Amino acid sequence: MDYTIIVREIVFVIIISYLIGSIPTGYLIVKLFTGQDIRTIGSGSTGATNVKRVMGKKWFFTVMILDAIKGALPVVLTIIYATIFTDIGLLPVIAAVSVILGHSKSIFLKFSGGKSVASGVGTLLALNWQVGLIVAGVWAVVTWISKYVSLGSIVAIATAPLLMWILNAPLAYIIYALVAAIYVIYLHRENIKRLRDGNENKVRE
Repeated sequence: MDYTIIVREIVFVIIISYLIGSIPTGYLIVKLFTGQDIRTIGSGSTGATNVKRVMGKKWFFTVMILDAIKGALPVVLTIIYATIFTDIGLLPVIAAVSVILGHSKSIFLKFSGGKSVASGVGTLLALNWQVGLIVAGVWAVVTWISKYVSLGSIVAIATAPLLMWILNAPLAYIIYALVAAIYVIYLHRENIKRLRDGNENKVRE
């Protein structure tokens, strides 16, 4: 295959996936309906949990679903239209990584953003829907029992590599799940400190 075509397709996937991931869903919704800059509120994250502090549960779930769709869309399109590395699933993984980087380091928000949990789950759903559903289920159960969204997010994303391996996913998917888990957990480092110190915010009753 012509290496120019390979490079062009990879670069195209990276750019488009990153730009889609960079769409600041939470920021736009809060700005549109309240006029506030979500980055100046609470944790400063543009994700669903911080949106909930401003606009309540309805918008928490709205942003979460939109971010998951945002995560899944570039991966699904890449799976459908990719013409290179289709046997090892490499290009969808490149799309998934680009989406997560876009969400957490949005070019539209001077490289700030959210913690990539919902968008990360969206990428997992697109790569392997069973893994995505189980991860979402683990998040829901751990969050409900502990009342900590951050703890639910950390535990859920940490299960993804093991689930990919158990379900015999391609090696590229397993590696992606591991790297994504490490990155998302790293983005939660301040939450981990607060959990350890006992002053992390709980989900409101």
